[in-house]
Amino acid sequence: MGLFEYEGHFALYPPGTLYGIHYDRFIGALERVVTCILYLNHDWQTADGGALTIHPGVDASTLPLPMQVLPQGGRLVTFISEQFPHEVLPATRDRLSLTGWFRIRA
Repeated sequence: MGLFEYEGHFALYPPGTLYGIHYDRFIGALERVVTCILYLNHDWQTADGGALTIHPGVDASTLPLPMQVLPQGGRLVTFISEQFPHEVLPATRDRLSLTGWFRIRA
């Protein structure tokens, strides 16, 4: 895959916050290749909301999409950054994650 470095950040979504549908690879930029999200939420329940929803992209996939992933502590989600549009749904409590991207050289 030619991966060279990792770009990451800590994300805190306060209650009611969302992040609309998007791709993690910016238009015209090729650096971000693999998205990784590690959830840090202790005792997360379905009623807490805040699911990551992964939508079908333009490329064919064998995954059952759309797919919702609860941000349960210790769960790691990885996917190809340019292939899967996704969004963060609102939660009823703080939602924490370490999110980042394995990158190639520009």
